Parts: sequence; C-alpha cells; structure tokens
Amino acid sequence: MAGKQVGEMSFEEALGELEAVVGRLERGEVALEDSIALYERGAALKARCEAKLAEAEEKVAKITLSADGQPAGTVPLDAD
Repeated sequence: MAGKQVGEMSFEEALGELEAVVGRLERGEVALEDSIALYERGAALKARCEAKLAEAEEKVAKITLSADGQPAGTVPLDAD
C-alpha cells in the first residue's frame, strides 16, 4: 500500500488510500506493529489532503469577478 510517496499524490490518490487505511484499521485486520505504521501513513495522507484542499480554496479565493459578477480571471497566489 505504501507505493507512492505521499508528497507526490494528488488529492484523489491520497483520499483513496486514506479511506483504505481507515478501513483496514477499523476492521482490525493487521497486527499491532503494522497498525502503528498504517496509522502514521494515514496521518501523512490526511495532512496531504488538507494541504491540497487549502491550495484549492486559495485558488478559488483568488478568482476575480467582472462588474456583472462573472469570473474574469485569476490573481496570482502571491499577490496581496
């Protein structure tokens, strides 16, 4: 299950693996030591999902609207 590095995953990949990890932990189908490793991976996957969501929210917040309320473009993320 630990194939791809968490930092390289898309939101969808991380969420899918996180759901699988949670399912395995809930079913108790792994030994205690493996459960600890799975929990650590799950925590990293959760953090990745939160980071990707924050990025998306920031991008949406930077969308500019025209005078009539229609999307007119975006503002660079580093613009104040």
